[in-house]
Amino acid sequence: MRYRLYRLLFHHDAHDERNFDLALILAIVASVLVVMLDSVPGIKLRWHTQLYIAEWLFTVLFTAEYAVRLWAVRSPRRYATSFLGLVDLMAILPTFLSLLFPASASLAVVRILRMLRIFRILKLVKYSDEAGLLIQALLRSRHKILIFVTTLLTITVIFGSLMYVIEGPEHGFESIPTGMYWAVVTMATVGYGDISPGTGLGRFLTSTLIIIGYSIIVVPTGIYTAELARTMRPARRSVRCLECGLIDHESDAWHCRTCGRSLPDPVE
Repeated sequence: MRYRLYRLLFHHDAHDERNFDLALILAIVASVLVVMLDSVPGIKLRWHTQLYIAEWLFTVLFTAEYAVRLWAVRSPRRYATSFLGLVDLMAILPTFLSLLFPASASLAVVRILRMLRIFRILKLVKYSDEAGLLIQALLRSRHKILIFVTTLLTITVIFGSLMYVIEGPEHGFESIPTGMYWAVVTMATVGYGDISPGTGLGRFLTSTLIIIGYSIIVVPTGIYTAELARTMRPARRSVRCLECGLIDHESDAWHCRTCGRSLPDPVE
């Protein structure tokens, strides 16, 4: 029974295992919708009792699921301290914590705790194979993205310091961190307008930073897209076709994709 439950909860191969995943995903989406609807004043005024009952029903359901997972795994502590285990716990903990704060003075704290239930959405990730591809591509591109972020921070520090020296406190640039804030807002082309240059040189630097922002804003997207395409690309093997000489073929190819001749066994 324990092994059967383990397979049902943590594997996604058999038909019943996939059906369980689908039912759990539907329950997660429904529970998040309940939280969202309960935040709408008009709906809350009319349906708060029903939504509150539904929230507790979902909480009891996820609590039972969490307890069964702890019982089914070989090392409950390892699962409880893992990222997904913590997500499962955060999905049910705020509702129980709200029972400890019944006084009206603590309602603000309870509202903050209720926001943590949005962590239920994260449980959707582990039931999707496509999510694994996205995470793998993100991990493979982390070094390039780190270099890009470092370059971005360097540009922010340089331009923030220059604007502090050129504009000064009289134009709102009271410190270098304030200049860095302005640089981030300008480079992201948000343009709040709370701090703006007043000198010709400052406006020239602003124009330069805007152009830089437009130039580099697509860099992380391009890096991640390239790694995602590489991750989704089928596995390849190198074996020369005796007819046309083509070397690059898919790993499960038996015939050349150009001329159709049977491929020889790859040389080890």
